[in-house]
Amino acid sequence: MKEDDKLPFTAHLEELRKRLVICFIAIGIGFVIAYGFKEKLFEILTLPLVREMRAGDKIIFTGLPEAFFTYMKVSFLAGVILGSPVIIYQFWVFVAPGLYQKERRYLVPIVLLSVVFFTGGALFCFFVVFPFGIKFFLSFATDVIQPLLSMKEYLSFASKMLLAFGLIFELPLVLIFLAKLGIVSVDLLRKNRKYAILLIFIVAAILTPPDVVSQILMGIPLMILYEISIIGAMFFGKKKEKNTGE
Repeated sequence: MKEDDKLPFTAHLEELRKRLVICFIAIGIGFVIAYGFKEKLFEILTLPLVREMRAGDKIIFTGLPEAFFTYMKVSFLAGVILGSPVIIYQFWVFVAPGLYQKERRYLVPIVLLSVVFFTGGALFCFFVVFPFGIKFFLSFATDVIQPLLSMKEYLSFASKMLLAFGLIFELPLVLIFLAKLGIVSVDLLRKNRKYAILLIFIVAAILTPPDVVSQILMGIPLMILYEISIIGAMFFGKKKEKNTGE
């Protein structure tokens, strides 16, 4: 019997509260550390934009407190990224009581891989998606139409994309883990591929800014990740038991 069958609902709520508090503390510590480097962090974050800016273009702020709050948000974003190992660990530890003992042995590698996949997704977004997307959006500028590049607007775009790509890169890991538990199968993933593609673009539309280009930039990697999940499930999924009738 799974342990969570023995726990009352209030115990689950208390456990959830405990895990959330630890996550907030981790983000808070990351925020404090990042705030000391807020200007440098924002400079790094804007590198893909600066490379595509024309001579004389500047990043502006249009309200008196905008620069201050932008730096605060940059520090918070960095705090979430720095605290992501703790956040991911707390999530899986919260899920662990619902697993059988033999299933819990996968938690340590899953936590480590979750951190790697999340970081990989954010880096993929920064080094691959940002340069392409920013170049495309700035291509609409002309001698008459000039972009006014706001700190707040760029940070809003960048933070949503970084966190979204970090999360979607967890897809193969989640599906392979479910396949390992026997909850999903390779046949099920293949059979429902067309529905998965539809869901992928719905998710991309929700997670990205309201434009088609951003949705495509997220949707295509998601489709590739889904195919990787199928391949991973083939190798690591729960094997069907063969009938050994006499």
